[in-house]
Amino acid sequence: MQFGAFFPTRDMPADRTAIRDWAQAVEGIGFDYIQVPDHVLGADRAALPDFEGPYDIDDTFHEVFVTLGYLAAITERVGLSTGVLILPQRQTALVAKQAAQIDILCDGRFRLGVGVGWNPVEYVALGQDWNTRGRRQAEQIELMNRYWTERTVDFTGEFDRVHHAGVSPPSIQRPIPVWFGGSADAALRRAAKYGQGWIPLGNP
Repeated sequence: MQFGAFFPTRDMPADRTAIRDWAQAVEGIGFDYIQVPDHVLGADRAALPDFEGPYDIDDTFHEVFVTLGYLAAITERVGLSTGVLILPQRQTALVAKQAAQIDILCDGRFRLGVGVGWNPVEYVALGQDWNTRGRRQAEQIELMNRYWTERTVDFTGEFDRVHHAGVSPPSIQRPIPVWFGGSADAALRRAAKYGQGWIPLGNP
């Protein structure tokens, strides 16, 4: 059994020393991995009376990949994970590239935790379709696995098209392990079909 520490993004100040001290304390205690959550934008509750999400514009969310790059530099042993990256609102090739670079910087200690999110406000702002997020995530995982294991990718899907291109430098792990977050039946099916693990969200 492994024990992980959830990066306290909403409570963590915008202070690199505080982030360093927390991460090195977690590693020193002996935790197996650090899991960093992801949100790009927070909704303004006052302007959106129908908004019911648990997080809003007043909640701090440190940028997930930049934070993981910093954590890779200041730790030696502890595993690093997104927990979870809202994959369908991001460009597939860019995520594959960012994940590969994090895996290099931490010498193969990285795993990619993914979810589909709950906040349509973010999807609109990032130019992505809320209604196709589940299908898009499944296709993205298929394509990213190819980016991580093949030198050149030629791919035509519903959402992505790649013509003889690849990611370099490649990740240490080939492919990078992908864990799926969420408790909906669809999330569990995607985890069973495409993933190496499942991240239950919420309280036990």
